[in-house]
Amino acid sequence: MDVGITLQIIVLIMSVVVHEVSHGYAAYWLGDPTAKYAGRLNFNPVNHLDLFGSFIVPGILMITGSPFLFGWAKPVPFNPYNLRNQKWGPAIVGLAGPFSNLIMAIVAGMLTRTMLVFGVVDGFILQLLSITVFINILLMVFNMLPIPPLDGSKLLFAAVPISDHTKMTLERYGFVFLLIFLVLFQGIFNLIMFSILKIITNSIIGVGLDGFFSLMG
Repeated sequence: MDVGITLQIIVLIMSVVVHEVSHGYAAYWLGDPTAKYAGRLNFNPVNHLDLFGSFIVPGILMITGSPFLFGWAKPVPFNPYNLRNQKWGPAIVGLAGPFSNLIMAIVAGMLTRTMLVFGVVDGFILQLLSITVFINILLMVFNMLPIPPLDGSKLLFAAVPISDHTKMTLERYGFVFLLIFLVLFQGIFNLIMFSILKIITNSIIGVGLDGFFSLMG
């Protein structure tokens, strides 16, 4: 198996696990111990990986020669009625996942810049760090789409007055709406993702997108 694909798999698993555990800790800090009682406040991948999202989808992407892998872990359970803040609590729990991805991307970007500034040229580590930046930005932007069951929908429901009937409809057909969005508006999604990636690479790593992708191999 190609080294780049292997690194993408490792980084993807690590990133989705941190993403989900962040949801659980946010809920716990806001008063809901559901994730703790379910044994999900840990970083053991076995407790979080999902057959379809963690294996089948990445496997299909790998077989079809996709330039990058994507997937997800089992959602960490939480009870919104246990949260101290009933209005914004679910949104905070939802945003914790994408925020953790942003933090991982920034940290990996800073480490990459440090290595480049001090002339530490280790191709394997630079590739690992750059893949970490890319996958976490991808996960962050994807999960911030305001479409159930993605995390962005929690912010949408908190910020915009939506009837319970509309929420139920959106949640019931969320995957259909998501597929339609990705098919019809893939260009917009790519524009947003690469715009944020460009900001990270220029301001934190200090290289343009071409230089960044060369680091990814």
